[in-house]
Amino acid sequence: MYAIKLGMPRKSRIDAPGALHHIIARGIEKRRIFEDNTDRDNFLTRLRNILKETETSCYAWSLIPNHFHLLLRTGPTSISTVMKRLLTGYALWYNKRHERSGHLFQNRYKSILCQEDAYLLELVRYIHLNPLRAGIVKDMEELETYPYCGHSVLMAKRKSDWQNTDRVLGLFAQKAGFARRAYRFFVEKGIAQGKRSDLTGGGLLRSAGGWAGVKALKSVNASLKSDERILGDADFVEKVLASANEAMERKYDLKSRGFTLEKVAARVAEVLGVSEDDVWASGRSRRIVEARSLLCYWAARELGTSMSSLARKLGISIPAVSKSVIRGEKLARIKNYDLLG
Repeated sequence: MYAIKLGMPRKSRIDAPGALHHIIARGIEKRRIFEDNTDRDNFLTRLRNILKETETSCYAWSLIPNHFHLLLRTGPTSISTVMKRLLTGYALWYNKRHERSGHLFQNRYKSILCQEDAYLLELVRYIHLNPLRAGIVKDMEELETYPYCGHSVLMAKRKSDWQNTDRVLGLFAQKAGFARRAYRFFVEKGIAQGKRSDLTGGGLLRSAGGWAGVKALKSVNASLKSDERILGDADFVEKVLASANEAMERKYDLKSRGFTLEKVAARVAEVLGVSEDDVWASGRSRRIVEARSLLCYWAARELGTSMSSLARKLGISIPAVSKSVIRGEKLARIKNYDLLG
């Protein structure tokens, strides 16, 4: 028996280092968020800088007057931190430039964690066909040179040092020329598919492979896992949810034991044999760098402290926190350090 529950509270986003996310952000009340190329260029400059600073990969993107799509793979920085910096910074700039106030974006952007092997190319094609579906360009030839979509970069008509083209083209052929021709043919075949609701909404349909998949499973009385935040098959959905639940339970357990950022710092001092002052100190000595790195790793990954909060507390930038998290993770793994002892 199958049931789709409506009107349920929104669930928290699911994120993990190395996760593939399809991001969709729309203007409030479907209003425009890009008035002209100056707006679009400012947005892309911000996007470029943030992706580079946070070591986030971008495989596909397109800008439409009232919304945008991104296909991102997270690095050490969470997708929520990446998007908060991008949306907040751009909205403040846009409001100042256009002499307006209030929200620019809908309060909640959509973030769908995707199964990469099964959906990477489908999502690249879907995202890059958006300007054609929206009537911004009239045909594939015009899409190839359109500057506000990643398709033109993959076709080598425009350059971008922040879009990962090697990963996408490498799935078609080893030689760039052959790969581009195969990629273009693949994209062109997707025009007839129109709008793909299975790639942007409806967790049950996405997890089962559309209504045909749901009916097939129903006919054999099979059970399936689904979640509106995840795009993938049932096994992938179950694995992601199990991992997310495990991480959430760990955070609750730590907080129930009275763990705060200060208590994490005390534990860092204990395992490294340094003073608590060293944990909070600035500097580049090995002792201080290791202490700060382990603090950032345990605080961000275990306790769930935001990187922006850590940056303010430590007096360093968010990119510096991201790098500290990576170093801390490596240190904890090599030395077998555990927050709970």
